[in-house]
Amino acid sequence: MILFQRIILQRLNQATADDLLKYSKQYGISLTRTQATEVAKLLYGKNVNIFNDSERMRLLKQVEAITSKQTAQTVNELFKQFTS
Repeated sequence: MILFQRIILQRLNQATADDLLKYSKQYGISLTRTQATEVAKLLYGKNVNIFNDSERMRLLKQVEAITSKQTAQTVNELFKQFTS
C-alpha cells in the first residue's frame, strides 16, 4: 500500500496544468486553463499528502478559492476514491 501511496503523491505533487486539464476531462471536473495553472502552482513540489485528512482538507480549501466549492467537492470525492 505504501508504494501505491507514494506513486499517487509523487504524481500529484508534480502535476502540470496540462495534466490537471487531462484529469479534469477524464473525471468530469470543471476546470479552466487558468484555474489548472493556479492549482498546479499550488501543488508543484509541495509534497501535499492527500492520505492525511488535515492536509487534504487544507488543500481543498485552497482549490476551492481558485475554482469553486463544487469543483473542490468533486476533487475531494476523487481523492476519497484514491485514499480508500
